[in-house]
Amino acid sequence: MRFLSRLFGTAKPKPNDLNEILNEKNASPETTDPSLEGVLRGTYRFVALDVETANSDASSICQIGFAVSDGQGTILTFGTLIHPETSFDPFNIGIHGIDADAVSTAPVFPEVLQTFRAFLERHPLVQHSSFDKRAVNAACDRYDIPKLRSNWHDSVVMARRAWPELKGNGGHGLANLKEVLGLEFDHHDAIEDAKAAAHVVLLAEEATGKGFEDLTSKQSSGPIASERSRSVEGNQNGPLYGHVACFTGKLSMSRSEASTVAAGAGLSVKTSVSKKITLLIVGDQDLELLNGQEKSSKHRRAEELIEQGQDIKIIGESDFRSLVEKSNRPTKQQ
Repeated sequence: MRFLSRLFGTAKPKPNDLNEILNEKNASPETTDPSLEGVLRGTYRFVALDVETANSDASSICQIGFAVSDGQGTILTFGTLIHPETSFDPFNIGIHGIDADAVSTAPVFPEVLQTFRAFLERHPLVQHSSFDKRAVNAACDRYDIPKLRSNWHDSVVMARRAWPELKGNGGHGLANLKEVLGLEFDHHDAIEDAKAAAHVVLLAEEATGKGFEDLTSKQSSGPIASERSRSVEGNQNGPLYGHVACFTGKLSMSRSEASTVAAGAGLSVKTSVSKKITLLIVGDQDLELLNGQEKSSKHRRAEELIEQGQDIKIIGESDFRSLVEKSNRPTKQQ
Protein backbone atom coordinates (compact mmCIF):
# COMPACT_ATOMS: atom_id res chain seq x y z
CA MET A 1 0.00 0.00 0.00
CA ARG A 2 1.18 3.50 -0.79
CA PHE A 3 1.18 6.04 2.02
CA LEU A 4 3.88 8.61 2.80
CA SER A 5 5.59 8.36 -0.56
CA ARG A 6 2.24 8.81 -2.30
CA LEU A 7 1.23 11.81 -0.23
CA PHE A 8 4.35 13.80 0.34
CA GLY A 9 6.70 12.86 -2.49
CA THR A 10 9.58 10.44 -2.05
CA ALA A 11 9.69 9.21 1.52
CA LYS A 12 12.77 10.11 3.54
CA PRO A 13 14.84 7.41 5.25
CA LYS A 14 13.35 8.67 8.53
CA PRO A 15 9.70 9.46 7.75
CA ASN A 16 8.97 10.13 11.41
CA ASP A 17 10.67 13.53 11.01
CA LEU A 18 7.62 15.67 10.28
CA ASN A 19 9.74 18.76 9.63
CA GLU A 20 11.23 16.92 6.69
CA ILE A 21 7.78 15.81 5.57
CA LEU A 22 6.52 19.39 5.63
CA ASN A 23 9.26 20.41 3.23
CA GLU A 24 8.42 17.64 0.76
CA LYS A 25 6.24 18.20 -2.29
CA ASN A 26 2.62 17.11 -2.11
CA ALA A 27 1.89 14.59 -4.84
CA SER A 28 -1.60 15.94 -5.51
CA PRO A 29 -1.68 17.90 -8.81
CA GLU A 30 -4.74 19.87 -7.67
CA THR A 31 -3.09 22.23 -5.19
CA THR A 32 -1.63 25.57 -6.28
CA ASP A 33 1.01 25.46 -3.54
CA PRO A 34 2.47 21.96 -3.88
CA SER A 35 3.93 21.75 -0.38
CA LEU A 36 1.99 20.26 2.51
CA GLU A 37 2.98 23.34 4.48
CA GLY A 38 1.19 25.43 1.84
CA VAL A 39 -1.92 23.30 2.13
CA LEU A 40 -1.92 23.65 5.92
CA ARG A 41 -1.75 27.44 5.57
CA GLY A 42 -4.87 27.42 3.42
CA THR A 43 -8.46 28.06 4.46
CA TYR A 44 -11.14 25.61 3.39
CA ARG A 45 -14.87 25.12 3.80
CA PHE A 46 -14.34 21.98 5.87
CA VAL A 47 -11.86 19.19 6.58
CA ALA A 48 -12.98 15.57 6.27
CA LEU A 49 -11.06 13.22 8.57
CA ASP A 50 -10.81 9.44 8.76
CA VAL A 51 -8.71 7.04 10.83
CA GLU A 52 -7.79 3.35 10.80
CA THR A 53 -6.89 1.47 13.98
CA ALA A 54 -4.47 -1.35 14.78
CA ASN A 55 -6.95 -3.28 16.92
CA SER A 56 -10.33 -3.00 18.65
CA ASP A 57 -9.02 -0.25 20.95
CA ALA A 58 -10.25 3.03 19.46
CA SER A 59 -7.07 4.80 20.59
CA SER A 60 -4.82 2.53 18.49
CA ILE A 61 -4.78 4.85 15.44
CA CYS A 62 -2.37 3.61 12.77
CA GLN A 63 -3.36 5.90 9.90
CA ILE A 64 -5.07 9.27 9.60
CA GLY A 65 -6.31 10.86 6.41
CA PHE A 66 -7.64 14.30 5.53
CA ALA A 67 -9.55 15.77 2.60
CA VAL A 68 -10.30 19.46 2.16
CA SER A 69 -12.65 21.34 -0.15
CA ASP A 70 -11.55 24.70 -1.53
CA GLY A 71 -15.05 25.98 -2.29
CA GLN A 72 -14.75 25.36 -6.04
CA GLY A 73 -15.41 21.63 -5.90
CA THR A 74 -11.73 20.68 -5.79
CA ILE A 75 -10.73 18.17 -3.12
CA LEU A 76 -7.15 17.90 -1.82
CA THR A 77 -6.03 14.88 0.20
CA PHE A 78 -3.14 14.16 2.55
CA GLY A 79 -2.36 12.09 5.63
CA THR A 80 0.16 9.80 7.25
CA LEU A 81 0.72 6.43 8.84
CA ILE A 82 0.98 6.48 12.65
CA HIS A 83 2.91 4.16 14.94
CA PRO A 84 0.17 3.06 17.40
CA GLU A 85 2.69 1.80 20.01
CA THR A 86 0.52 -1.27 20.52
CA SER A 87 -0.09 -4.60 18.83
CA PHE A 88 -1.90 -5.19 15.54
CA ASP A 89 -4.89 -7.51 15.44
CA PRO A 90 -4.97 -9.81 12.38
CA PHE A 91 -8.63 -8.86 11.91
CA ASN A 92 -7.76 -5.17 11.51
CA ILE A 93 -4.82 -5.96 9.24
CA GLY A 94 -7.23 -7.89 7.05
CA ILE A 95 -9.42 -4.78 6.74
CA HIS A 96 -6.85 -2.07 5.95
CA GLY A 97 -3.65 -3.96 5.16
CA ILE A 98 -1.50 -1.98 7.61
CA ASP A 99 0.80 -3.98 9.89
CA ALA A 100 3.68 -3.40 12.32
CA ASP A 101 6.29 -3.34 9.56
CA ALA A 102 4.41 -0.64 7.66
CA VAL A 103 4.47 1.75 10.65
CA SER A 104 7.91 0.86 12.04
CA THR A 105 9.33 4.32 11.29
CA ALA A 106 6.05 6.29 11.32
CA PRO A 107 5.43 9.18 13.75
CA VAL A 108 3.42 8.60 16.93
CA PHE A 109 0.01 10.19 17.49
CA PRO A 110 1.09 13.16 19.67
CA GLU A 111 3.61 14.21 17.04
CA VAL A 112 1.07 13.99 14.25
CA LEU A 113 -1.59 15.91 16.18
CA GLN A 114 0.92 18.62 17.06
CA THR A 115 1.62 19.10 13.36
CA PHE A 116 -2.02 19.31 12.32
CA ARG A 117 -3.71 20.75 15.45
CA ALA A 118 -3.76 24.44 14.48
CA PHE A 119 -4.98 23.59 11.00
CA LEU A 120 -7.76 21.31 12.27
CA GLU A 121 -8.95 23.64 15.03
CA ARG A 122 -9.70 26.46 12.60
CA HIS A 123 -11.92 24.36 10.35
CA PRO A 124 -15.19 22.43 10.73
CA LEU A 125 -14.37 18.70 10.83
CA VAL A 126 -16.38 16.06 8.97
CA GLN A 127 -16.42 12.36 9.85
CA HIS A 128 -18.50 9.59 8.32
CA SER A 129 -20.14 8.12 11.43
CA SER A 130 -19.06 8.93 14.98
CA PHE A 131 -16.08 6.57 15.23
CA ASP A 132 -13.35 8.96 14.06
CA LYS A 133 -14.04 11.59 16.72
CA ARG A 134 -14.22 8.86 19.36
CA ALA A 135 -10.88 7.43 18.21
CA VAL A 136 -9.12 10.81 18.15
CA ASN A 137 -10.45 11.65 21.61
CA ALA A 138 -9.45 8.21 22.91
CA ALA A 139 -5.91 8.68 21.58
CA CYS A 140 -5.74 12.12 23.22
CA ASP A 141 -6.79 10.58 26.54
CA ARG A 142 -4.27 7.77 26.16
CA TYR A 143 -1.40 10.19 25.65
CA ASP A 144 -2.80 12.76 28.10
CA ILE A 145 -2.91 15.60 25.57
CA PRO A 146 -5.74 18.13 24.99
CA LYS A 147 -8.58 17.10 22.72
CA LEU A 148 -9.21 19.06 19.52
CA ARG A 149 -11.24 22.20 20.02
CA SER A 150 -13.20 21.70 16.82
CA ASN A 151 -16.79 21.44 15.68
CA TRP A 152 -17.40 17.91 14.41
CA HIS A 153 -20.06 17.06 11.81
CA ASP A 154 -21.23 13.69 10.51
CA SER A 155 -21.57 13.14 6.76
CA VAL A 156 -23.87 10.18 7.52
CA VAL A 157 -26.40 12.70 8.88
CA MET A 158 -26.01 14.82 5.72
CA ALA A 159 -26.49 11.73 3.54
CA ARG A 160 -29.66 10.82 5.43
CA ARG A 161 -31.06 14.28 4.79
CA ALA A 162 -30.13 14.19 1.12
CA TRP A 163 -31.11 10.59 0.30
CA PRO A 164 -33.67 9.39 2.86
CA GLU A 165 -34.83 6.68 0.44
CA LEU A 166 -31.61 4.75 1.18
CA LYS A 167 -32.80 3.94 4.70
CA GLY A 168 -33.59 0.25 4.63
CA ASN A 169 -32.23 0.09 1.09
CA GLY A 170 -28.51 -0.37 1.66
CA GLY A 171 -28.19 2.45 4.18
CA HIS A 172 -25.86 5.44 4.28
CA GLY A 173 -22.51 3.76 4.93
CA LEU A 174 -19.62 4.53 2.60
CA ALA A 175 -19.80 1.11 0.95
CA ASN A 176 -23.40 1.63 -0.19
CA LEU A 177 -22.91 5.32 -1.05
CA LYS A 178 -19.95 4.28 -3.20
CA GLU A 179 -22.32 2.21 -5.32
CA VAL A 180 -25.31 4.56 -5.29
CA LEU A 181 -23.39 7.79 -5.91
CA GLY A 182 -20.81 6.31 -8.26
CA LEU A 183 -17.89 7.22 -6.01
CA GLU A 184 -14.44 5.82 -6.73
CA PHE A 185 -12.20 5.25 -3.71
CA ASP A 186 -10.25 2.54 -1.91
CA HIS A 187 -12.42 1.73 1.11
CA HIS A 188 -10.54 1.41 4.45
CA ASP A 189 -7.63 3.58 3.34
CA ALA A 190 -7.97 6.58 5.69
CA ILE A 191 -7.03 9.13 3.01
CA GLU A 192 -9.43 7.59 0.50
CA ASP A 193 -12.26 7.37 3.03
CA ALA A 194 -11.74 11.01 4.00
CA LYS A 195 -11.97 11.93 0.31
CA ALA A 196 -15.18 9.91 0.01
CA ALA A 197 -16.70 11.73 3.00
CA ALA A 198 -15.83 15.06 1.39
CA HIS A 199 -17.52 13.96 -1.83
CA VAL A 200 -20.62 12.93 0.14
CA VAL A 201 -20.83 16.46 1.57
CA LEU A 202 -20.51 18.10 -1.85
CA LEU A 203 -23.03 15.75 -3.46
CA ALA A 204 -25.47 16.20 -0.56
CA GLU A 205 -25.24 19.98 -1.00
CA GLU A 206 -25.92 19.60 -4.71
CA ALA A 207 -28.76 17.11 -4.24
CA THR A 208 -30.60 19.25 -1.69
CA GLY A 209 -29.71 22.73 -2.93
CA LYS A 210 -28.61 23.48 0.63
CA GLY A 211 -25.24 24.67 1.92
CA PHE A 212 -22.94 23.08 4.48
CA GLU A 213 -24.37 25.16 7.34
CA ASP A 214 -27.95 24.14 6.52
CA LEU A 215 -27.08 20.46 6.18
CA THR A 216 -25.24 20.45 9.51
CA SER A 217 -27.73 22.59 11.40
CA LYS A 218 -29.20 20.89 14.47
CA GLN A 219 -32.37 22.87 13.83
CA SER A 220 -33.12 20.68 10.82
CA SER A 221 -32.64 16.98 11.44
CA GLY A 222 -35.05 15.48 8.89
CA PRO A 223 -34.79 14.87 5.15
CA ILE A 224 -34.44 17.95 2.93
CA ALA A 225 -36.59 17.33 -0.10
CA SER A 226 -37.80 20.70 -1.39
CA GLU A 227 -35.31 21.00 -4.24
CA ARG A 228 -33.88 17.50 -4.11
CA SER A 229 -33.87 15.32 -7.19
CA ARG A 230 -35.80 12.13 -6.69
CA SER A 231 -35.15 8.78 -8.26
CA VAL A 232 -38.09 7.72 -10.44
CA GLU A 233 -38.68 5.00 -13.00
CA GLY A 234 -39.56 6.00 -16.53
CA ASN A 235 -42.90 5.35 -18.17
CA GLN A 236 -42.44 2.03 -19.99
CA ASN A 237 -44.59 3.32 -22.86
CA GLY A 238 -42.62 6.56 -23.17
CA PRO A 239 -40.56 7.18 -26.33
CA LEU A 240 -37.35 7.59 -24.31
CA TYR A 241 -37.79 4.48 -22.18
CA GLY A 242 -34.50 2.70 -21.55
CA HIS A 243 -32.52 5.91 -21.07
CA VAL A 244 -31.45 7.12 -17.62
CA ALA A 245 -31.13 10.83 -16.79
CA CYS A 246 -29.65 12.92 -14.00
CA PHE A 247 -30.11 16.66 -13.34
CA THR A 248 -27.51 19.15 -12.15
CA GLY A 249 -27.37 22.92 -11.72
CA LYS A 250 -30.17 25.47 -11.41
CA LEU A 251 -33.24 24.67 -13.48
CA SER A 252 -36.21 26.88 -14.30
CA MET A 253 -38.47 24.24 -12.73
CA SER A 254 -38.09 22.31 -9.50
CA ARG A 255 -36.16 19.05 -9.57
CA SER A 256 -39.38 17.23 -8.70
CA GLU A 257 -41.18 18.76 -11.68
CA ALA A 258 -38.22 18.01 -13.96
CA SER A 259 -38.21 14.38 -12.81
CA THR A 260 -41.95 14.09 -13.53
CA VAL A 261 -41.52 15.50 -17.04
CA ALA A 262 -38.59 13.17 -17.72
CA ALA A 263 -40.39 10.10 -16.41
CA GLY A 264 -43.44 10.87 -18.52
CA ALA A 265 -41.25 10.68 -21.62
CA GLY A 266 -39.85 7.35 -20.49
CA LEU A 267 -36.63 8.54 -18.86
CA SER A 268 -35.67 6.99 -15.53
CA VAL A 269 -34.15 9.60 -13.21
CA LYS A 270 -31.29 9.03 -10.78
CA THR A 271 -29.95 11.38 -8.11
CA SER A 272 -26.28 10.79 -8.93
CA VAL A 273 -24.06 10.16 -11.92
CA SER A 274 -22.92 6.59 -12.46
CA LYS A 275 -22.28 4.25 -15.36
CA LYS A 276 -26.04 3.70 -15.57
CA ILE A 277 -26.61 7.30 -16.71
CA THR A 278 -27.08 8.01 -20.42
CA LEU A 279 -28.14 11.67 -20.16
CA LEU A 280 -26.98 14.53 -17.91
CA ILE A 281 -29.21 17.61 -17.99
CA VAL A 282 -27.44 20.80 -16.89
CA GLY A 283 -29.21 24.06 -16.04
CA ASP A 284 -28.91 26.46 -19.02
CA GLN A 285 -27.51 29.23 -16.82
CA ASP A 286 -24.82 26.87 -15.55
CA LEU A 287 -23.82 26.02 -19.13
CA GLU A 288 -23.55 29.72 -19.99
CA LEU A 289 -21.31 30.42 -16.99
CA LEU A 290 -18.99 27.44 -17.41
CA ASN A 291 -16.27 29.39 -19.20
CA GLY A 292 -13.60 29.72 -16.53
CA GLN A 293 -15.92 28.44 -13.80
CA GLU A 294 -15.92 25.21 -11.82
CA LYS A 295 -18.32 22.55 -13.07
CA SER A 296 -20.54 20.67 -10.67
CA SER A 297 -19.28 17.38 -9.30
CA LYS A 298 -21.95 15.57 -11.34
CA HIS A 299 -20.82 17.33 -14.51
CA ARG A 300 -17.16 16.45 -13.90
CA ARG A 301 -18.08 12.86 -13.08
CA ALA A 302 -20.04 12.53 -16.33
CA GLU A 303 -17.09 13.83 -18.31
CA GLU A 304 -14.79 11.33 -16.58
CA LEU A 305 -17.11 8.48 -17.54
CA ILE A 306 -17.33 9.74 -21.13
CA GLU A 307 -13.52 9.68 -21.31
CA GLN A 308 -13.68 6.07 -20.09
CA GLY A 309 -15.94 5.17 -23.00
CA GLN A 310 -19.40 5.51 -21.44
CA ASP A 311 -22.13 6.71 -23.80
CA ILE A 312 -23.42 9.76 -21.92
CA LYS A 313 -24.86 12.91 -23.52
CA ILE A 314 -24.62 16.27 -21.69
CA ILE A 315 -27.35 18.75 -22.65
CA GLY A 316 -28.91 21.94 -21.30
CA GLU A 317 -32.41 22.31 -19.90
CA SER A 318 -33.76 23.92 -23.08
CA ASP A 319 -32.42 21.01 -25.14
CA PHE A 320 -34.00 18.62 -22.64
CA ARG A 321 -37.38 20.32 -23.08
CA SER A 322 -36.97 20.17 -26.85
CA LEU A 323 -36.01 16.49 -26.68
CA VAL A 324 -39.10 15.64 -24.63
CA GLU A 325 -41.35 17.70 -26.92
CA LYS A 326 -39.98 16.09 -30.09
CA SER A 327 -40.11 12.58 -28.65
CA ASN A 328 -43.76 13.02 -27.72
CA ARG A 329 -44.84 14.11 -31.20
CA PRO A 330 -47.05 11.59 -32.96
CA THR A 331 -45.25 9.56 -35.59
CA LYS A 332 -46.41 10.39 -39.12
CA GLN A 333 -48.33 7.60 -40.78
CA GLN A 334 -46.80 6.29 -44.00
